[in-house]
Amino acid sequence: MPSHHDVIVIGNGALGSSIAFELARRGINVARIGGSARRQAASTAAGAMLGCFGEVTEPLMSTEHGRFKLSLDHQARQLWAEWLRALSDYSGDESELITADGTFIFLNSVGTAAIDTTNFAVIEAALNQYDEPYELVDAESIDWMEPNELFRPLRALYMPQEHAINTARLFEKLDTALLKAGGTVVEDHVASLVAEGDSVTGVVLASGQTLTAGQVIVAAGAQSVDLLADLEDVHRRIPPMVSGYGVSALVRTKDRSLPRSVLRTPNRALACGLHCVPRADGVLYLGATNIISDAPREHADLKDLKFLVDCSIDQLHTDLEEAALVDVQVGNRPIPADGYPLFGATGVPGLWMASGTYRDGLHQSPLLAREMADMIENGVGQVAELRDFAPVRAPLAPGTREQVVSSAVSHMVATGYERKWNITGEWPAIIEESLARKYLDTANALDEEFTPPAEFLVTMSDHKWAALRRYYAAWR
Repeated sequence: MPSHHDVIVIGNGALGSSIAFELARRGINVARIGGSARRQAASTAAGAMLGCFGEVTEPLMSTEHGRFKLSLDHQARQLWAEWLRALSDYSGDESELITADGTFIFLNSVGTAAIDTTNFAVIEAALNQYDEPYELVDAESIDWMEPNELFRPLRALYMPQEHAINTARLFEKLDTALLKAGGTVVEDHVASLVAEGDSVTGVVLASGQTLTAGQVIVAAGAQSVDLLADLEDVHRRIPPMVSGYGVSALVRTKDRSLPRSVLRTPNRALACGLHCVPRADGVLYLGATNIISDAPREHADLKDLKFLVDCSIDQLHTDLEEAALVDVQVGNRPIPADGYPLFGATGVPGLWMASGTYRDGLHQSPLLAREMADMIENGVGQVAELRDFAPVRAPLAPGTREQVVSSAVSHMVATGYERKWNITGEWPAIIEESLARKYLDTANALDEEFTPPAEFLVTMSDHKWAALRRYYAAWR
Protein backbone atom coordinates (compact mmCIF):
# COMPACT_ATOMS: atom_id res chain seq x y z
CA MET A 1 0.00 0.00 0.00
CA PRO A 2 1.43 3.43 -0.92
CA SER A 3 2.07 5.78 1.98
CA HIS A 4 1.18 9.01 0.16
CA HIS A 5 -2.11 10.02 -1.48
CA ASP A 6 -3.70 13.17 -2.80
CA VAL A 7 -6.60 12.81 -0.36
CA ILE A 8 -7.27 10.66 2.70
CA VAL A 9 -10.89 10.10 3.75
CA ILE A 10 -11.27 9.05 7.39
CA GLY A 11 -14.44 6.99 7.69
CA ASN A 12 -16.26 4.50 5.49
CA GLY A 13 -19.90 5.05 6.34
CA ALA A 14 -22.25 6.13 3.58
CA LEU A 15 -20.87 9.67 3.49
CA GLY A 16 -17.16 8.84 3.70
CA SER A 17 -17.52 6.04 1.15
CA SER A 18 -19.44 8.27 -1.25
CA ILE A 19 -16.89 11.08 -1.00
CA ALA A 20 -14.03 8.66 -1.62
CA PHE A 21 -15.74 7.20 -4.69
CA GLU A 22 -16.57 10.63 -6.11
CA LEU A 23 -12.95 11.75 -5.72
CA ALA A 24 -11.63 8.54 -7.28
CA ARG A 25 -13.88 8.74 -10.33
CA ARG A 26 -12.53 12.25 -10.91
CA GLY A 27 -9.03 10.79 -11.14
CA ILE A 28 -7.87 11.86 -7.68
CA ASN A 29 -5.56 9.51 -5.77
CA VAL A 30 -7.67 8.79 -2.69
CA ALA A 31 -7.35 6.41 0.26
CA ARG A 32 -10.40 5.58 2.39
CA ILE A 33 -9.74 4.41 5.95
CA GLY A 34 -12.09 2.23 7.99
CA GLY A 35 -12.80 -1.33 9.06
CA SER A 36 -14.94 -3.44 6.72
CA ALA A 37 -17.43 -4.32 9.47
CA ARG A 38 -18.34 -0.63 9.77
CA ARG A 39 -19.12 -1.04 13.44
CA GLN A 40 -20.82 1.92 15.10
CA ALA A 41 -21.65 3.64 11.79
CA ALA A 42 -25.12 5.14 11.50
CA SER A 43 -25.71 3.95 7.95
CA THR A 44 -25.16 0.24 8.62
CA ALA A 45 -28.26 0.18 10.83
CA ALA A 46 -30.31 2.61 8.72
CA GLY A 47 -33.55 1.93 6.92
CA ALA A 48 -32.03 3.96 4.08
CA MET A 49 -35.18 5.83 3.18
CA LEU A 50 -34.46 8.10 0.23
CA GLY A 51 -36.92 10.68 1.41
CA CYS A 52 -36.76 14.21 2.62
CA PHE A 53 -40.36 15.17 3.33
CA GLY A 54 -40.95 12.22 5.64
CA GLU A 55 -38.34 13.75 7.98
CA VAL A 56 -39.95 17.20 8.10
CA THR A 57 -40.92 18.50 11.54
CA GLU A 58 -42.34 21.72 12.92
CA PRO A 59 -39.04 22.72 14.63
CA LEU A 60 -37.14 22.07 11.37
CA MET A 61 -39.37 24.40 9.39
CA SER A 62 -39.40 27.11 12.06
CA THR A 63 -35.75 28.14 11.57
CA GLU A 64 -33.83 29.34 8.54
CA HIS A 65 -31.14 26.68 8.93
CA GLY A 66 -33.74 23.97 9.35
CA ARG A 67 -35.25 25.01 6.03
CA PHE A 68 -31.73 24.91 4.56
CA LYS A 69 -31.50 21.25 5.62
CA LEU A 70 -34.76 20.44 3.86
CA SER A 71 -33.44 22.18 0.74
CA LEU A 72 -30.32 20.00 0.87
CA ASP A 73 -32.46 16.87 1.22
CA HIS A 74 -34.56 17.89 -1.76
CA GLN A 75 -31.52 18.61 -3.92
CA ALA A 76 -29.92 15.30 -2.89
CA ARG A 77 -32.95 13.26 -3.82
CA GLN A 78 -32.77 14.54 -7.38
CA LEU A 79 -29.24 13.12 -7.72
CA TRP A 80 -29.94 9.54 -6.68
CA ALA A 81 -30.96 8.15 -10.09
CA GLU A 82 -27.67 9.25 -11.69
CA TRP A 83 -25.73 8.19 -8.61
CA LEU A 84 -27.11 4.66 -8.73
CA ARG A 85 -26.29 4.43 -12.44
CA ALA A 86 -22.70 5.54 -11.74
CA LEU A 87 -22.31 2.94 -8.99
CA SER A 88 -23.58 0.21 -11.31
CA ASP A 89 -21.30 1.35 -14.14
CA TYR A 90 -18.14 1.50 -12.04
CA SER A 91 -18.83 -1.61 -9.96
CA GLY A 92 -20.10 -3.71 -12.87
CA ASP A 93 -22.99 -4.75 -10.62
CA GLU A 94 -26.36 -4.04 -12.21
CA SER A 95 -28.45 -5.39 -9.32
CA GLU A 96 -31.31 -3.21 -8.11
CA LEU A 97 -30.80 -1.33 -4.85
CA ILE A 98 -34.25 0.22 -4.47
CA THR A 99 -36.45 -1.97 -2.29
CA ALA A 100 -39.55 0.18 -1.68
CA ASP A 101 -42.05 1.85 -3.99
CA GLY A 102 -42.80 5.20 -2.38
CA THR A 103 -43.68 6.00 1.24
CA PHE A 104 -46.88 6.06 3.27
CA ILE A 105 -46.90 8.50 6.19
CA PHE A 106 -49.59 7.52 8.67
CA LEU A 107 -50.85 9.35 11.74
CA ASN A 108 -52.18 7.23 14.58
CA SER A 109 -53.24 7.97 18.15
CA VAL A 110 -50.08 6.62 19.78
CA GLY A 111 -48.26 9.95 19.97
CA THR A 112 -49.56 13.37 20.89
CA ALA A 113 -51.42 16.04 18.95
CA ALA A 114 -48.72 18.60 19.77
CA ILE A 115 -46.07 16.55 17.97
CA ASP A 116 -47.54 13.88 15.69
CA THR A 117 -50.56 15.78 14.39
CA THR A 118 -48.55 18.97 14.02
CA ASN A 119 -45.72 17.21 12.16
CA PHE A 120 -48.18 15.46 9.84
CA ALA A 121 -49.65 18.84 8.92
CA VAL A 122 -46.19 20.37 8.47
CA ILE A 123 -45.18 17.50 6.15
CA GLU A 124 -48.23 18.14 3.99
CA ALA A 125 -47.51 21.88 3.94
CA ALA A 126 -43.89 21.25 2.88
CA LEU A 127 -45.05 18.94 0.08
CA ASN A 128 -47.30 21.70 -1.19
CA GLN A 129 -44.57 24.31 -0.85
CA TYR A 130 -42.21 22.26 -3.04
CA ASP A 131 -45.02 21.30 -5.43
CA GLU A 132 -44.27 17.68 -4.60
CA PRO A 133 -46.65 14.94 -5.78
CA TYR A 134 -48.55 13.18 -3.00
CA GLU A 135 -51.95 11.66 -2.37
CA LEU A 136 -54.16 11.63 0.71
CA VAL A 137 -55.31 8.04 1.18
CA ASP A 138 -57.67 6.01 3.32
CA ALA A 139 -55.48 5.20 6.33
CA GLU A 140 -57.16 1.83 6.91
CA SER A 141 -56.58 0.62 3.35
CA ILE A 142 -52.76 0.78 3.34
CA ASP A 143 -51.30 -2.33 1.76
CA TRP A 144 -50.19 -5.09 4.20
CA MET A 145 -50.70 -3.02 7.35
CA GLU A 146 -52.84 -4.64 10.08
CA PRO A 147 -52.28 -2.92 13.43
CA ASN A 148 -53.84 -3.68 16.78
CA GLU A 149 -57.38 -2.22 16.82
CA LEU A 150 -56.32 0.08 19.68
CA PHE A 151 -53.69 1.69 17.41
CA ARG A 152 -55.53 2.19 14.14
CA PRO A 153 -54.15 4.86 11.79
CA LEU A 154 -56.25 8.01 11.58
CA ARG A 155 -54.86 9.76 8.50
CA ALA A 156 -52.32 8.90 5.82
CA LEU A 157 -50.67 10.24 2.70
CA TYR A 158 -48.61 8.57 0.00
CA MET A 159 -45.44 10.07 -1.48
CA PRO A 160 -44.56 8.26 -4.72
CA GLN A 161 -41.04 9.71 -5.01
CA GLU A 162 -39.73 8.74 -1.55
CA HIS A 163 -38.17 5.28 -1.85
CA ALA A 164 -35.66 3.19 0.13
CA ILE A 165 -32.57 1.15 -0.70
CA ASN A 166 -30.74 -1.91 0.63
CA THR A 167 -27.81 -0.58 2.67
CA ALA A 168 -25.78 -3.80 2.59
CA ARG A 169 -25.90 -3.91 -1.20
CA LEU A 170 -25.15 -0.17 -1.38
CA PHE A 171 -21.93 -0.65 0.57
CA GLU A 172 -20.92 -3.57 -1.63
CA LYS A 173 -21.30 -1.38 -4.70
CA LEU A 174 -19.52 1.58 -3.12
CA ASP A 175 -16.57 -0.59 -2.11
CA THR A 176 -16.23 -2.23 -5.53
CA ALA A 177 -16.76 1.03 -7.41
CA LEU A 178 -14.06 2.79 -5.36
CA LEU A 179 -11.50 0.10 -6.08
CA LYS A 180 -12.33 -0.06 -9.80
CA ALA A 181 -12.08 3.74 -10.00
CA GLY A 182 -8.51 3.47 -8.69
CA GLY A 183 -9.10 4.27 -5.02
CA THR A 184 -7.36 2.55 -2.10
CA VAL A 185 -9.13 0.91 0.85
CA VAL A 186 -7.23 0.87 4.14
CA GLU A 187 -8.52 -1.71 6.64
CA ASP A 188 -7.55 0.16 9.80
CA HIS A 189 -8.55 2.99 12.08
CA VAL A 190 -7.00 6.41 12.57
CA ALA A 191 -5.26 6.97 15.90
CA SER A 192 -4.34 10.62 15.30
CA LEU A 193 -3.81 13.33 12.73
CA VAL A 194 -0.33 14.39 11.60
CA ALA A 195 0.33 18.12 11.77
CA GLU A 196 3.33 19.95 10.35
CA GLY A 197 3.45 23.62 11.21
CA ASP A 198 -0.06 24.96 10.83
CA SER A 199 -1.17 22.25 8.36
CA VAL A 200 -2.53 18.70 8.59
CA THR A 201 -0.47 16.45 6.35
CA GLY A 202 -1.65 12.92 7.13
CA VAL A 203 -2.75 10.38 9.71
CA VAL A 204 -1.27 7.82 12.07
CA LEU A 205 -3.10 4.49 11.89
CA ALA A 206 -3.88 2.26 14.84
CA SER A 207 -1.26 -0.12 13.46
CA GLY A 208 1.37 2.61 13.85
CA GLN A 209 1.80 3.30 10.13
CA THR A 210 1.76 6.91 8.93
CA LEU A 211 -0.01 7.90 5.72
CA THR A 212 0.49 11.35 4.22
CA ALA A 213 -1.74 13.39 1.93
CA GLY A 214 -2.26 16.87 0.61
CA GLN A 215 -5.83 16.87 1.98
CA VAL A 216 -7.46 14.95 4.86
CA ILE A 217 -11.25 14.68 5.14
CA VAL A 218 -12.71 13.66 8.50
CA ALA A 219 -15.95 11.76 7.86
CA ALA A 220 -15.85 9.49 10.91
CA GLY A 221 -19.42 9.96 12.07
CA ALA A 222 -19.98 10.51 15.77
CA GLN A 223 -16.24 10.27 16.46
CA SER A 224 -15.26 13.00 14.00
CA VAL A 225 -14.82 15.91 16.42
CA ASP A 226 -12.75 13.79 18.84
CA LEU A 227 -10.15 13.26 16.11
CA LEU A 228 -9.42 17.00 16.19
CA ALA A 229 -8.76 17.11 19.94
CA ASP A 230 -5.02 17.84 19.51
CA LEU A 231 -5.84 20.91 17.38
CA GLU A 232 -7.01 22.85 20.41
CA ASP A 233 -7.77 26.21 18.79
CA VAL A 234 -9.99 24.59 16.17
CA HIS A 235 -11.41 21.88 18.41
CA ARG A 236 -12.86 24.30 20.96
CA ARG A 237 -14.65 26.31 18.25
CA ILE A 238 -16.38 23.33 16.60
CA PRO A 239 -19.70 22.14 18.08
CA PRO A 240 -19.03 19.08 20.25
CA MET A 241 -20.63 15.88 19.01
CA VAL A 242 -22.79 13.23 20.63
CA SER A 243 -24.07 9.92 19.32
CA GLY A 244 -27.71 9.28 18.52
CA TYR A 245 -27.65 5.61 19.47
CA GLY A 246 -30.31 3.72 17.53
CA VAL A 247 -31.57 0.14 17.42
CA SER A 248 -33.18 -1.44 14.36
CA ALA A 249 -34.17 -5.01 13.57
CA LEU A 250 -34.43 -7.26 10.54
CA VAL A 251 -37.24 -9.81 10.75
CA ARG A 252 -38.60 -12.41 8.35
CA THR A 253 -42.38 -12.48 8.29
CA LYS A 254 -43.99 -15.86 8.84
CA ASP A 255 -45.78 -15.89 5.47
CA ARG A 256 -42.97 -13.92 3.71
CA SER A 257 -45.45 -11.12 2.98
CA LEU A 258 -44.17 -7.54 2.84
CA PRO A 259 -45.53 -4.07 2.20
CA ARG A 260 -44.57 -2.69 -1.20
CA SER A 261 -43.74 0.73 0.24
CA VAL A 262 -42.11 2.31 3.26
CA LEU A 263 -44.60 2.67 6.11
CA ARG A 264 -43.78 5.30 8.71
CA THR A 265 -45.17 7.72 11.26
CA PRO A 266 -44.04 11.34 11.45
CA ASN A 267 -40.96 11.94 13.60
CA ARG A 268 -42.01 11.75 17.22
CA ALA A 269 -40.85 11.80 20.84
CA LEU A 270 -37.16 12.73 20.34
CA ALA A 271 -36.82 10.00 17.72
CA CYS A 272 -37.35 9.35 14.04
CA GLY A 273 -40.78 7.81 14.22
CA LEU A 274 -41.72 4.17 13.79
CA HIS A 275 -41.08 2.80 10.31
CA CYS A 276 -40.69 -0.39 8.33
CA VAL A 277 -38.93 -0.93 5.01
CA PRO A 278 -39.31 -4.01 2.79
CA ARG A 279 -36.13 -5.83 1.80
CA ALA A 280 -36.10 -9.19 -0.02
CA ASP A 281 -37.18 -12.77 0.67
CA GLY A 282 -39.75 -11.78 3.27
CA VAL A 283 -37.27 -9.69 5.28
CA LEU A 284 -38.59 -6.49 6.81
CA TYR A 285 -36.55 -3.70 8.36
CA LEU A 286 -38.02 -2.27 11.58
CA GLY A 287 -36.73 1.00 12.96
CA ALA A 288 -35.69 2.83 14.90
CA THR A 289 -34.88 4.22 18.33
CA ASN A 290 -32.84 7.35 19.01
CA ILE A 291 -31.16 7.95 22.36
CA ILE A 292 -28.47 10.52 23.04
CA SER A 293 -25.24 8.84 24.13
CA ASP A 294 -21.88 10.37 25.04
CA ALA A 295 -20.00 7.85 22.92
CA PRO A 296 -20.89 5.49 20.05
CA ARG A 297 -22.30 2.13 21.13
CA GLU A 298 -21.93 -1.34 19.61
CA HIS A 299 -24.67 -3.30 21.36
CA ALA A 300 -28.40 -2.83 21.86
CA ASP A 301 -30.09 -2.62 25.22
CA LEU A 302 -32.86 -5.20 25.53
CA LYS A 303 -35.32 -2.53 26.69
CA ASP A 304 -34.79 -0.59 23.45
CA LEU A 305 -35.22 -3.71 21.30
CA LYS A 306 -38.35 -4.66 23.24
CA PHE A 307 -39.81 -1.18 22.78
CA LEU A 308 -39.16 -1.28 19.04
CA VAL A 309 -40.68 -4.76 18.66
CA ASP A 310 -43.73 -3.92 20.77
CA CYS A 311 -44.40 -0.76 18.76
CA SER A 312 -44.03 -2.64 15.49
CA ILE A 313 -46.48 -5.38 16.49
CA ASP A 314 -49.03 -2.90 17.84
CA GLN A 315 -48.83 -0.22 15.17
CA LEU A 316 -47.76 -2.04 11.98
CA HIS A 317 -48.94 -5.65 11.91
CA THR A 318 -50.02 -7.90 14.78
CA ASP A 319 -48.66 -10.99 12.98
CA LEU A 320 -45.13 -9.64 13.47
CA GLU A 321 -45.14 -11.36 16.85
CA GLU A 322 -44.63 -14.58 14.88
CA ALA A 323 -41.86 -13.18 12.68
CA ALA A 324 -38.32 -14.56 12.94
CA LEU A 325 -35.67 -12.20 14.30
CA VAL A 326 -32.92 -12.21 11.66
CA ASP A 327 -30.62 -9.51 13.03
CA VAL A 328 -30.40 -6.68 15.55
CA GLN A 329 -28.53 -3.63 14.28
CA VAL A 330 -27.01 -0.73 16.19
CA GLY A 331 -26.09 2.59 14.63
CA ASN A 332 -24.74 5.87 15.93
CA ARG A 333 -26.04 9.05 14.34
CA PRO A 334 -23.56 11.96 14.52
CA ILE A 335 -25.29 14.90 16.25
CA PRO A 336 -23.47 18.24 16.72
CA ALA A 337 -24.40 20.35 19.72
CA ASP A 338 -26.47 22.76 17.65
CA GLY A 339 -28.08 20.03 15.56
CA TYR A 340 -26.66 21.07 12.18
CA PRO A 341 -24.03 19.45 9.88
CA LEU A 342 -20.27 20.04 10.05
CA PHE A 343 -19.21 20.36 6.44
CA GLY A 344 -16.33 21.99 4.62
CA ALA A 345 -12.94 23.53 5.39
CA THR A 346 -11.86 23.78 9.02
CA GLY A 347 -9.51 26.71 8.58
CA VAL A 348 -6.53 24.40 9.10
CA PRO A 349 -4.75 23.95 5.76
CA GLY A 350 -5.27 20.41 4.48
CA LEU A 351 -8.12 19.55 6.89
CA TRP A 352 -11.80 19.16 5.99
CA MET A 353 -14.89 17.76 7.75
CA ALA A 354 -17.98 15.96 6.50
CA SER A 355 -20.05 14.82 9.46
CA GLY A 356 -22.81 15.80 11.86
CA THR A 357 -25.57 14.95 9.40
CA TYR A 358 -27.76 13.30 12.09
CA ARG A 359 -30.39 11.31 10.12
CA ASP A 360 -29.55 12.79 6.70
CA GLY A 361 -26.08 11.46 5.90
CA LEU A 362 -26.97 8.50 3.69
CA HIS A 363 -29.73 10.36 1.88
CA GLN A 364 -27.55 13.43 1.25
CA SER A 365 -24.42 11.43 0.36
CA PRO A 366 -24.51 11.97 -3.45
CA LEU A 367 -24.91 15.73 -2.99
CA LEU A 368 -22.32 16.08 -0.23
CA ALA A 369 -19.84 13.87 -2.12
CA ARG A 370 -20.15 16.14 -5.14
CA GLU A 371 -19.81 19.27 -3.02
CA MET A 372 -16.74 18.01 -1.14
CA ALA A 373 -15.05 16.94 -4.37
CA ASP A 374 -15.77 20.37 -5.88
CA MET A 375 -14.27 22.05 -2.82
CA ILE A 376 -11.15 19.89 -2.97
CA GLU A 377 -10.71 20.51 -6.71
CA ASN A 378 -11.88 24.11 -7.02
CA GLY A 379 -11.99 25.55 -3.51
CA VAL A 380 -15.74 26.15 -3.68
CA GLY A 381 -18.91 24.09 -4.03
CA GLN A 382 -22.19 24.71 -5.82
CA VAL A 383 -24.62 24.84 -2.87
CA ALA A 384 -24.64 28.17 -1.07
CA GLU A 385 -26.62 26.84 1.94
CA LEU A 386 -23.70 24.63 2.96
CA ARG A 387 -21.54 27.64 3.77
CA ASP A 388 -23.53 28.22 6.98
CA PHE A 389 -22.61 24.70 8.10
CA ALA A 390 -18.83 25.24 8.08
CA PRO A 391 -17.35 23.22 10.99
CA VAL A 392 -15.78 26.19 12.80
CA ARG A 393 -18.78 28.35 13.61
CA ALA A 394 -20.73 30.08 16.33
CA PRO A 395 -23.72 28.05 17.57
CA LEU A 396 -26.68 28.00 15.21
CA ALA A 397 -29.93 28.56 17.09
CA PRO A 398 -32.51 25.73 17.04
CA GLY A 399 -35.10 28.32 18.16
CA THR A 400 -35.58 30.64 21.11
CA ARG A 401 -34.88 29.31 24.61
CA GLU A 402 -38.60 29.25 25.33
CA GLN A 403 -39.29 27.29 22.13
CA VAL A 404 -36.57 24.75 22.88
CA VAL A 405 -37.75 24.23 26.46
CA SER A 406 -41.34 23.86 25.30
CA SER A 407 -40.26 21.33 22.67
CA ALA A 408 -38.24 19.34 25.22
CA VAL A 409 -41.25 19.15 27.53
CA SER A 410 -43.62 18.12 24.73
CA HIS A 411 -41.30 15.37 23.54
CA MET A 412 -40.67 13.95 27.00
CA VAL A 413 -44.39 13.81 27.75
CA ALA A 414 -44.93 12.19 24.36
CA THR A 415 -42.52 9.40 25.26
CA GLY A 416 -44.86 8.50 28.12
CA TYR A 417 -47.84 8.21 25.80
CA GLU A 418 -45.80 6.22 23.29
CA ARG A 419 -44.91 3.80 26.07
CA LYS A 420 -48.59 3.53 26.95
CA TRP A 421 -48.52 5.14 30.39
CA ASN A 422 -51.85 5.37 32.20
CA ILE A 423 -52.11 8.31 34.57
CA THR A 424 -55.00 10.38 35.89
CA GLY A 425 -56.04 13.63 34.26
CA GLU A 426 -54.22 16.15 36.44
CA TRP A 427 -50.81 14.50 36.22
CA PRO A 428 -49.74 15.46 32.68
CA ALA A 429 -50.01 19.16 33.56
CA ILE A 430 -48.10 18.64 36.80
CA ILE A 431 -45.36 16.72 34.97
CA GLU A 432 -45.16 19.32 32.22
CA GLU A 433 -44.77 22.17 34.74
CA SER A 434 -42.03 20.31 36.59
CA LEU A 435 -40.14 19.45 33.42
CA ALA A 436 -40.40 23.04 32.13
CA ARG A 437 -38.78 24.35 35.33
CA LYS A 438 -36.07 21.68 35.14
CA TYR A 439 -35.16 22.29 31.50
CA LEU A 440 -35.26 26.09 31.84
CA ASP A 441 -32.97 25.90 34.88
CA THR A 442 -30.64 23.59 32.94
CA ALA A 443 -30.49 25.97 29.98
CA ASN A 444 -29.93 29.01 32.19
CA ALA A 445 -27.14 27.25 34.09
CA LEU A 446 -25.49 26.17 30.86
CA ASP A 447 -25.28 29.57 29.19
CA GLU A 448 -26.99 32.94 29.35
CA GLU A 449 -27.32 33.24 25.57
CA PHE A 450 -26.87 29.96 23.67
CA THR A 451 -29.39 27.10 23.91
CA PRO A 452 -28.80 23.57 22.56
CA PRO A 453 -31.53 21.53 20.83
CA ALA A 454 -34.23 19.85 22.90
CA GLU A 455 -32.52 16.44 22.70
CA PHE A 456 -29.54 17.86 24.59
CA LEU A 457 -31.59 19.40 27.40
CA VAL A 458 -33.28 16.06 27.99
CA THR A 459 -30.27 13.71 28.00
CA MET A 460 -26.76 15.02 28.56
CA SER A 461 -23.93 13.97 30.87
CA ASP A 462 -21.68 16.23 32.95
CA HIS A 463 -18.81 15.44 30.56
CA LYS A 464 -20.71 16.70 27.52
CA TRP A 465 -22.06 19.72 29.41
CA ALA A 466 -18.44 20.69 30.13
CA ALA A 467 -17.54 20.35 26.44
CA LEU A 468 -20.56 22.44 25.48
CA ARG A 469 -19.63 25.18 27.95
CA ARG A 470 -16.10 25.32 26.48
CA TYR A 471 -17.55 25.62 23.01
CA TYR A 472 -19.94 28.39 24.02
CA ALA A 473 -17.14 30.23 25.82
CA ALA A 474 -15.03 30.17 22.66
CA TRP A 475 -17.68 32.26 20.89
CA ARG A 476 -18.13 34.97 23.48
